[in-house]
Amino acid sequence: MSYSRINTSAATLTKNRTDESINKLSGLCTTCVDGCIGMCEVGKSAYRGTEVIYPQPFGIITTGSEKDYPVDLSHFTILGTAAGAYGIEADSNKALFRNVKTETAIGHDKGIKLKLPLIIPGLGSTNIAKINWEGLAIGAALAGIPLTIGENVCGMDVDSKIKNGKVVHSPDLEWRVNLYRQWQQDGYGAIIVQANIEDTKLGVQEYAISKLGVEAVELKWGQGAKDIGGEVKIKDLKKAQLLKKRGYVVLPDPEDPNVIKAFESGSFKEFERHSRVGMVEKESFLKRAQELRKAGAKYVSLKTGAYRPVDLARAVKFASEAKIDLLTVDAAGGGTGMSPWRMMNEWGVPGIELHSLLYQYVDKLAKKGEYVPDIAIAGGFAFEDQIFKGLALGAPYFKLIGMARAPLTAAMVGKTIGKRIDEGQVPIYIERFGTKAEEIFISAPELKEQLGDRFYDVPTGALGHYTYMQRLSQGLQQIMAGERKFALEYITREDIAALTREAAEISGIQYVMEVDKREAEEILNG
Repeated sequence: MSYSRINTSAATLTKNRTDESINKLSGLCTTCVDGCIGMCEVGKSAYRGTEVIYPQPFGIITTGSEKDYPVDLSHFTILGTAAGAYGIEADSNKALFRNVKTETAIGHDKGIKLKLPLIIPGLGSTNIAKINWEGLAIGAALAGIPLTIGENVCGMDVDSKIKNGKVVHSPDLEWRVNLYRQWQQDGYGAIIVQANIEDTKLGVQEYAISKLGVEAVELKWGQGAKDIGGEVKIKDLKKAQLLKKRGYVVLPDPEDPNVIKAFESGSFKEFERHSRVGMVEKESFLKRAQELRKAGAKYVSLKTGAYRPVDLARAVKFASEAKIDLLTVDAAGGGTGMSPWRMMNEWGVPGIELHSLLYQYVDKLAKKGEYVPDIAIAGGFAFEDQIFKGLALGAPYFKLIGMARAPLTAAMVGKTIGKRIDEGQVPIYIERFGTKAEEIFISAPELKEQLGDRFYDVPTGALGHYTYMQRLSQGLQQIMAGERKFALEYITREDIAALTREAAEISGIQYVMEVDKREAEEILNG
């Protein structure tokens, strides 16, 4: 069985000449014919070179791996029960799914309240995040979940003011922070500012804390889509030159006269801006966490990616020693569309394996009496059943599920619907629900009652995001009620079962045919 597709993908806008006769090792057509114009990835690379490394069209898409991992969340099933209840009286008139509590709180003082056990990890300087920030920020604020401003926002902001190598003003970062805050409801959620190497050198988090009043910051080691620094494409020569002056790696060199001439003649249309790879060291990590607290940060978190197990162990142990408030572990396979496509498919530890190791590591520390931070896991989550399984896989340590692509999808769809409404061209598929936002978005009546006239200031991207979150909320309540778990703290690893021996061996979750054996025998023999 082949787990990967190579050489053709919608992500790289490539395809094979032959539909079925394809070599599974190379992905090339079984018969590669002289005279083909090069529709496949190898062929396209012959004339567009490094452009084909990245998903396309770059900047207006999100991208997820096509790799078929051997074990995933679908290899586990949720185990409901017909008796009893946790967190509520075992009374059919009281144990209603609408009475399930999905609220939680994180942080050393449990000071960050959430209406759902969800967090949106770092969405930063990418174009797709910028053009959909209204939907993301307002939707997340209304839904009562934290939102993370990702790396490189200040460095990419051409209007940023930098003095002595440190940022002192960034209209883009200020706008992102304030937009979320303006729509926060009753103190739920939080806006978190992330930093990579370049951000740290620019003093981005110190600026966010001192000038913007940000209380929560995040250190970033990596993500699930790539094990290199972030990259974006730049279509403006002056901006490419500015970013090089700010310390970024820009390819090709935008100050080289030959490169400038080639760009102006149209030989290529985009520069690549790259961030540097990190070099994690225990002492410097502990020192940085302390520096941020001294600067005024109330909450310090760490985001790491799908690195090898020893790096996961470092993340767990260092986060414990630094008393980090939240550790987010992102598994292989996804991203917001900026990662090298082959890397996104072929590097990193997949979710079930990585998160099972994570559970083992934090459980080991907990049993030794060491500090365990709140844990969030990420990696392709989109629906309520996956949220429940993810929390159960690492119970009682896993507190949140990180989601980025799915909320961004909801925001983009909502935004697009709004454009079609304004144009008077609502598609037939949607027109059956109405022609106005109040008719199309099913959460509109609830929000109108909650917000009053302010409802009309909510962009449709945010309506889409919020409506999606409400679906997840009720869906999760229904699953939890079926489990008879009426609050998140009652979810355990026994609430799910492995459907295959392999899934059971990897995760430590019981194989479905071995669940409840002793209890069943006692009932049958009673």
